[in-house]
Amino acid sequence: MANIAVQRIKREFKEVVKSEEAARCAISVEVINDTFTELRGEIAGPPDTPYEGGNFVLEIKVPETYPFNPPKVRFVTKIWHPNISSVTGAICLDILKDQWAAAMTLRTVLLSLQALLAAAEPDDPQDAVVAKQYKEDPEMFKLTARHWAQAYAGAPKTHSDFDEKIRRLVDMGVDEHKARVALSSCSWNLEKATETLFS
Repeated sequence: MANIAVQRIKREFKEVVKSEEAARCAISVEVINDTFTELRGEIAGPPDTPYEGGNFVLEIKVPETYPFNPPKVRFVTKIWHPNISSVTGAICLDILKDQWAAAMTLRTVLLSLQALLAAAEPDDPQDAVVAKQYKEDPEMFKLTARHWAQAYAGAPKTHSDFDEKIRRLVDMGVDEHKARVALSSCSWNLEKATETLFS
């Protein structure tokens, strides 16, 4: 890996580790390999959002051309959000594509992703199904996003009928995650979800 990229990442890494802002916003980053090309980021779900109380893990791959090109970032923790693929964790965020600037840092990326959790952009979606629900039934979107944060990101559990519906599909032999995706995509209509899975 190019030396300039390594130097820069090392410096930024210290910046995130030491910054008060990082502690306050509950963002962190750690190195996965000695070459500094793979990092693991973590962001806390922002307060007053369905993600509150959850902890979201990110895979960050640093290209040799960094900082002139953005890092490749995806969510490892499954999440229900219009701008993040519920399947792959791919993210639709302008600074990770054409709006990247060499002055930006890992801290910028983590804080921007955290801000994205608080303010989705449903008109520029990565996940069309989630974006449709977000626009057409915001209350259902919030409940679903909260449920996913509880199931995958360790957010505090609240009782909901959703668990019961998932269990019914699991009893029919459906994988738990597939059951959750089908139900979420059908706004928790058990009949519709069952049809989707078994048609």
